Amino acid sequence: MTPSGAVTTLISFTGNAGGNKGSNPYGKLLLGSDGNFYGTTEYGGAGGYGTVFKMTPNGILTTLVEFTGNGTSNKGSYPYGALVQVSDGSFYGTASRGGASNYGTVFKMTSTGVLTTLVEFTGYGATNEGMYPSAALVQGSDGNFYGTTSNGGGNGSYGTVFKMTPAGVLTTLVEFTGNGDSNKGSSPVAELVQASDGAFYGTTWRGGANNLGTVFKMTPGGVLTTLVDFTSSPGHSPYGGLFIGSDGYLYGTAQYSGGFRLGCGTIFKMTLDGTLTTLVAFTGNGAANKGSNPMASLIPGSDGNLYGVTTSGGSAGGGTVFKVTPTGILTTVMAFPAPNFGGSHPEGGLVQGSDGAFLRDDLHRWSL
Repeated sequence: MTPSGAVTTLISFTGNAGGNKGSNPYGKLLLGSDGNFYGTTEYGGAGGYGTVFKMTPNGILTTLVEFTGNGTSNKGSYPYGALVQVSDGSFYGTASRGGASNYGTVFKMTSTGVLTTLVEFTGYGATNEGMYPSAALVQGSDGNFYGTTSNGGGNGSYGTVFKMTPAGVLTTLVEFTGNGDSNKGSSPVAELVQASDGAFYGTTWRGGANNLGTVFKMTPGGVLTTLVDFTSSPGHSPYGGLFIGSDGYLYGTAQYSGGFRLGCGTIFKMTLDGTLTTLVAFTGNGAANKGSNPMASLIPGSDGNLYGVTTSGGSAGGGTVFKVTPTGILTTVMAFPAPNFGGSHPEGGLVQGSDGAFLRDDLHRWSL
């Protein structure tokens, strides 16, 4: 990614037909073990239910899966989160809708696009509780997968955390309660991360003492501790997940600052015991810290900095790509075009390829 922000468009998606099927890619790309990139589009494909694709580093796209909702094969619709690849080369992911109850699915896919539906969520059912999984899975050190649903669970519509074996046996570990006496939080929409202490750390977009979101810690057995109840200042409503830096801190973003759904948002770092420090307060199009409303997780760059995007703000109002040092010095790498212009408002995260270049979820590419 150059300081000038030079950008190359690798793919223009074509919706339901054409060579590059799919539309609305959201989840960040995954660099596969074969050197290709793998990702999802929320919509598009033959039925309009979304796709899974493979793309070479120079931008040749192959559509691997076209979801069918609740068809006889390729069940699921509207895949929102990124994929995760395991040691045998297969991929695991989630679809936010579709399946028998239209509450979402978990799937496994071979590198050639053969898809197996492992879980069909039931909402408030006796098994496979939860609705609308929006985040990527993470494979724990025990070999199982851990993830979240943004809705459902026995306590109402607050969401869940689950564990799933590679064969698809699901155990509900946490049912969020909003601002209950335990399991505070609601609407977990980001992936979990496992730290060196074996625990998983995550965020909820809403819930907690002020209904402005939380950061939580969870043991592999499902014992949850609320570490942070966000307040209106300096930042709140964390939409993206956490990243563990080489210094042992957790890094994350808060979508807003000030009143509910107001303000420009922040970048923060946090110790594993919940001590939070605000590193950056975004200013929209201010003199410094340009950008507003970050929704994606940060990623580490090979240069030791962290990289991310804001969905709006910047000189043209269409969002930014930024880099930030672990101490909070932010540089705007590029500003996106004005709102409603193609390529603006990036919501998904970045990925860095083996050549050092960064790719965004909608398949624009920058070089360091």
